[in-house]
Amino acid sequence: MKHSLHNSLSPQHASDPPPPLRRQRDYRLLWTARTISITGSEVSKLAIPLTAVTLLTASPSQMGMLTAAASVPALLFGLQSGAIADRLTRHRPLMIACELVSCAAAATVPLAWLLGFLNITWLIAVALVIGSAGVLFKAANFPYVAGVVPPAQRTEAMAGFHASYSVASVGGPGLAGLLVQILTAPLAVLAEALSFLTSALLLRAIRTPEKNAPAPSRGMWREIVEGLRAGVTHPVLRALLAAGVTINFFAMAYTAVYMLYMVNTLGIPKGLIGLLIALSGAGGLLGAWLTARLSKRYGENRILLIAVLFFPIEILAVGLLTGPLWWKLALLTVTGLITGGTVVAFATCMGAITLRETSPELRGRVNATMTFAIQGVLALGGLAGGVAAEFLGLRPVILTCAAGIALSTLWIWTSPLRPRHPRPPSPHPAPTEFHISTGHPS
Repeated sequence: MKHSLHNSLSPQHASDPPPPLRRQRDYRLLWTARTISITGSEVSKLAIPLTAVTLLTASPSQMGMLTAAASVPALLFGLQSGAIADRLTRHRPLMIACELVSCAAAATVPLAWLLGFLNITWLIAVALVIGSAGVLFKAANFPYVAGVVPPAQRTEAMAGFHASYSVASVGGPGLAGLLVQILTAPLAVLAEALSFLTSALLLRAIRTPEKNAPAPSRGMWREIVEGLRAGVTHPVLRALLAAGVTINFFAMAYTAVYMLYMVNTLGIPKGLIGLLIALSGAGGLLGAWLTARLSKRYGENRILLIAVLFFPIEILAVGLLTGPLWWKLALLTVTGLITGGTVVAFATCMGAITLRETSPELRGRVNATMTFAIQGVLALGGLAGGVAAEFLGLRPVILTCAAGIALSTLWIWTSPLRPRHPRPPSPHPAPTEFHISTGHPS
């Protein structure tokens, strides 16, 4: 993993394959840092809203502002963060600083509560600070991973990162509930602060030197436009961007009506809904394992072409599902596992191909453009799904979402990702930071 490991090797050993990722110290540090940080964030997703509801008696409008505060920084600073990342010669110091700022912000929640001046405005400010630091961190992390992980192992590394997200999505809420029960909600936020601090310390221990050669600065706006232009005009990047936006829009429209439909229409017991969502995370672990291995044999393009075909399956099955409860649960279990694996396989290969097709001096901006569009459309999808259900009903909206999400297949299969002649898998994939929605509420 460390590029310097080969410096002392004789010429005949210079082309030796790198050791497995699990034996590479710096990758283990980076993976562990991200896993701990993500798990801490999952804890705060429950602890902070519970603090607002139970201790501060927040109104619905205040809860709306608190929820929106987490995503506002991505919309306000997402594109600029990519330009900033592309200007840096070293990304790790910025990543460490972002984790430390997030740690300090999260730590103020239990401190303010103990001192008696915690309020909703304080929580919103904390969410904005952590969200802004997270946007900068992700922008810097994208090009940084390319320098830490050898080119031939970057798809496997990306699968490992997505496995972390799957584990956190499954175990994080349970851990949060336990901590809230034992410590109370404000003190449970301290777990997030400690996770950020631990992540910063692990990142600081990485030894791989950075040797980035950023392009000369031409002004923030011009640099942002260059990233946007690359994402829209490059045929492969354009197909990935359009597919990601399509998937997330309809997946979030589905998520908006998911709970109502499962409880009121399908009659699924409320206690089992959480288990079904957790199974999607388990499917993600399986998807990460398979993608890391299949990509070496078939390449990222082929996996992406197949994965996109599976996206409508669960939503279509839910929309058409009838019968006894055991049959509903059995089918939802199978389709949930498939969806979890599909999401991770698609997102892993999408990130790998994005970095492969993007020139080094544009990586931060292209990643920021992708993230801005793909994550920004979530709010529109959720709003559209809720409004449409008021007029059309729950089942028609779900079936519409299944048809809509299937349109992503057209973007991928009509792009250069579908070669005219078979090609060997590329040795130069790499990870990214944006994520495709699972179609389930988090």
